Amino acid sequence: MLDYVKLILQKVSFNKVLFEKELRKALKTVLPAEMAAFRVWCYQQFSRLYRRVLNRAFRQAARVGLA
Repeated sequence: MLDYVKLILQKVSFNKVLFEKELRKALKTVLPAEMAAFRVWCYQQFSRLYRRVLNRAFRQAARVGLA
């Protein structure tokens, strides 16, 4: 599932709104054991474009116990 989520995020990275929507869905589907690696990958791939989006999504996911 992690590879699929990564593929989707890469494909929608041209659009901030779509990227944020798919990131939020991904945070619900990624397994807890894979979450740390997923977070590192996201920041490596997208921090130049969407650092604020990543910060907001991962912070919110941590509040609800997903990340």
